[in-house]
Amino acid sequence: MPRAIENLRKRKKTGGRRAAQRKRRAFERDYYPAETELGEISILKRRGRGGNVKVALTNVDFANVVDPSTGKAQKSKIVSVIENPSSRDYSRRKVITKGAILETELGKAKVVSRPGQHGVVNAVLMK
Repeated sequence: MPRAIENLRKRKKTGGRRAAQRKRRAFERDYYPAETELGEISILKRRGRGGNVKVALTNVDFANVVDPSTGKAQKSKIVSVIENPSSRDYSRRKVITKGAILETELGKAKVVSRPGQHGVVNAVLMK
């Protein structure tokens, strides 16, 4: 469900109320975050400005993991979400965002993409 981000009803310096000069515009729409979790892949498509389509992952079970020593990328199954430094709540709920630490079949990996925005989970193997 879209929500508008701009508050059109401002107050005067004196604290008095001021009426909105116009209604909300379509370009001011905002969406709730996708909050990607572990599970069978599920994709959410959202219409963007100009008819473009934004792809968001709501559930994912595989990640593209790059080994920095060799420079090779492999598709690897995500075993679990170890931690998410962006939010303690996300850590507890095992939400995958950029910066999250994953346990994959290849080892620990740090997410470098934005799954809720890019529609893919790219990660770099940690030593």
